[in-house]
Amino acid sequence: MNPKDMKFRPLFILLFLVCGQKLFAQTKIVAQKFNSKIDVLINNNLFTSYILSEDEKYPFFFPVNGPSNASVTSMRNANYPHHSSLFFGCDKVNGGNYWQEGLERGQIVSIRADVIESGNDKVIIENECIWRRPNANAPIKDTRKITITAPSKELYQIDFDVTLEMLMDVIIEKTNHSLFSGRMDADLAVINGGTMLNSNGEKGEKETFGKKATWIDFYGKRGDKQEGMAILQHPSNEWYPAPWFTRDYGFFSPTPMYWPQNDKETTLKKGQTIKLKYRVLVHSGDTSSAKIAEQFEKYKLE
Repeated sequence: MNPKDMKFRPLFILLFLVCGQKLFAQTKIVAQKFNSKIDVLINNNLFTSYILSEDEKYPFFFPVNGPSNASVTSMRNANYPHHSSLFFGCDKVNGGNYWQEGLERGQIVSIRADVIESGNDKVIIENECIWRRPNANAPIKDTRKITITAPSKELYQIDFDVTLEMLMDVIIEKTNHSLFSGRMDADLAVINGGTMLNSNGEKGEKETFGKKATWIDFYGKRGDKQEGMAILQHPSNEWYPAPWFTRDYGFFSPTPMYWPQNDKETTLKKGQTIKLKYRVLVHSGDTSSAKIAEQFEKYKLE
């Protein structure tokens, strides 16, 4: 080696090591489709499964594993069998029920689910669904774009963007069962020592129920670790910011249909489209350490 080049050798080695570390530290997110579900893995660990079975009421995510590799959401129980982890649905649509148990009352069925991107730093899934029930024409078709990323090893992100197309005039009667919803694991519920906090600084069911807020974070302790899940509403949404239906046992949902303007029903016309965007942040720590407020400030600009 030329003596003049010797002085640069440590610099070359340092650059090689830094670039190598970045290469090997890069997050890899993969989607694998198996019949009626799509598994999403972050660095070879299961993050979530998007369940699409025709035997289910609607598509949903379960588990939704936090950085500890345990699910922050729960999958139904005897008292609330219609709470399926993280999901989108609605009750009382043109006389049908696209939320609670009983497929004959109404069902949101996946008719197309494609993995658009996989294997790098994000997964993108496109899902088209029809809302149907026996002896009735389908009132709604929806198209979903689901983008999953991992901003850090302590923060996983699901962007759920959905466009609803009215296939006929639609009337949604006043209902607390509507749109995007999460059901937390019992370990993280307020009744078991967890915390539910909204963007206004209000806590628990008593303070957050019916309140308009841009986001709610729900977190608690498992052993000596804290983790949780936040749902953020995008400012472009219809009815933004929707009031929240909250329960200390672990349920939370931005639910405009429970507080309609005329206090009776929501009316949508044939051909009308409604676009809704939500961001789910699955995180370690509490609201402050996960910087949920700062995350929302970034989200609202997207």
